[in-house]
Amino acid sequence: MFKFGSFLMTPMAKYLMLAFALVFPLLAKNEYQVYVMASAFVWAIAVYGLNIITGFCGQLNLAHGGFFAIGAYTLGLLSSDYGWSFWPAFVAALVMTAGLGFLVGVVSLRLKEHYFAIFTLCVGFIIYLLMDKWEELTHGPIGVRDIAAPYGFGLVDFTNTVPFYYLVLAFLVFAIWFMGRLSRSLLGRTFIAIRNGDELAESLGINLMRNKILAFVLSTTYAGLAGALYAGMVRFIGPEEANINHTFDMITYLLVGGIGTITGPLLGTVGIVWITQSLQFLEEYRMIIFGPLLVLLVIFFPRGITGSFLGWMHHKRQQPQATAKRQASKATAATEVESNA
Repeated sequence: MFKFGSFLMTPMAKYLMLAFALVFPLLAKNEYQVYVMASAFVWAIAVYGLNIITGFCGQLNLAHGGFFAIGAYTLGLLSSDYGWSFWPAFVAALVMTAGLGFLVGVVSLRLKEHYFAIFTLCVGFIIYLLMDKWEELTHGPIGVRDIAAPYGFGLVDFTNTVPFYYLVLAFLVFAIWFMGRLSRSLLGRTFIAIRNGDELAESLGINLMRNKILAFVLSTTYAGLAGALYAGMVRFIGPEEANINHTFDMITYLLVGGIGTITGPLLGTVGIVWITQSLQFLEEYRMIIFGPLLVLLVIFFPRGITGSFLGWMHHKRQQPQATAKRQASKATAATEVESNA
């Protein structure tokens, strides 16, 4: 019998999702829908970065939106104020976010649990204040305009929406591929061991500080990558890109999709972005709608959509074995009763 749940876990399902993403511009009703999907993909890349430090390593980084903004501002300022072309500025944005991620990680990761979260919340707010008040560097509330778009080396024009969509899709596919390889690697298992408990990880000989910093740097690099792509897409950025609300939005995407999973960040981000677009006429009441939905999600699907589905699949696979063990136990008990009689 065909089982749809099992089908979702096969490579064929992944190829079908990729095929749908490839043909989406042909199915979209207008160019704006292509833009919305490209924007969702950009945010999904950032959420995958949050998944590394929070989902795999168990550290709640509330400055993630700030590093997203650092990537965007690095590319924007280098291209707008200093005349850099997109790709060199893009590489510089990755290096900048990775470097700052290392410095912040060295300091913040000495703290644990909610102390770490509070510290990173303060870091995120400081990043926002610097971008809003340091007018000589960031242009303050005016923001950065005339940001360079990616150039296609004479082969493609990325200033158009559809080519840029495919560019973002390529980076998203790479981000998911890297996440999958990471989750199956020794390093990924090391991150998960740290998430399960520092004492347990130390007893296994894991260097906590080194691995936490590495997870933090990888996470911020993902955020910088997404921020740089965002700057190249919208061509204008302001201090609001560092607003703490973006971090909470990304946490929401991660929780809805499934924290610590591979497909969860993508499903959560794309799903909520499109729901938000569909409910634009209720924008003022968005939190009134999403608030109760999130509460229900936490109650009934605490592991998110993907995590709950994987748990259900695991339970279905284990159920025949459990049934067989119960039947064997009953048969053994009946045999013992007969022998005693």
